[in-house]
Amino acid sequence: MNKIAEIVSTFFAYLKRPDLYPELRRKIWKNIFNRSSGLRGKEEAEQWCKSIAISEKDFIEKVLNTTFIPFEKLFPQEFAFALQAQAKAPVKMGGAGSLSVIYYINEYANAHKSIETGVAYGWSSFAALASLVHRNGTLYSSDMPYILQNQSEDFVGCVIPEKYKNNWELYRFADKESLPKIFEKTNTFDVVHYDSDKTYDGRMWAYKLLWNKLKKGGVFMSDDVGDNAAFKDYCEQNNHHPYIIEFDGKFAGVIIK
Repeated sequence: MNKIAEIVSTFFAYLKRPDLYPELRRKIWKNIFNRSSGLRGKEEAEQWCKSIAISEKDFIEKVLNTTFIPFEKLFPQEFAFALQAQAKAPVKMGGAGSLSVIYYINEYANAHKSIETGVAYGWSSFAALASLVHRNGTLYSSDMPYILQNQSEDFVGCVIPEKYKNNWELYRFADKESLPKIFEKTNTFDVVHYDSDKTYDGRMWAYKLLWNKLKKGGVFMSDDVGDNAAFKDYCEQNNHHPYIIEFDGKFAGVIIK
């Protein structure tokens, strides 16, 4: 699909979904007036990440002070079924992040209520829920529909084991609509995991909002923090001490409140 055809198809797909009109207006504004937001400060951010990054193992053992066992080895049967579920899905969505870090930060925070933005196949949800279910906790997830893939909504969260889904609440809107709905249910969280709007402005809006909902002693995590300077700037502006974790050639940022 060429770019013009994709834009036209996306526009008409949104028109069929009145619940997504607010996000359509924001996308039009962003693409006309703020196209550079996604990569703002990327080179600077990448250098910053590389200069202070540590491995998943070092973060889990030296910062969280627990023995590192890779997530897929902790839950081998569930992980194998999840891989099969993804392979069977007829739609292409985002891949997994650092599942071990997501699992262990929920363990570290003794989490009962966690929130994430961005779900796709549900790998990060799977990792968080693997911890939360032992405390009968709840994961609240915000995920924007894959507007051009008609079947995608049937496969959002498809890798999450069925036995975990009673502890999962999914909100299928853009964050600016989903998050207020989630906050009506609960107003504080033990863990925040951000992995949705990757633009600089989108991150800066969400970081502030979600940080204020995080309990003291809780853990804040953002994926892909080398894509632009939002995480770096947010930490520097608020005197936060971040941990940068490198895995699969990407960087995640973690702050303990």
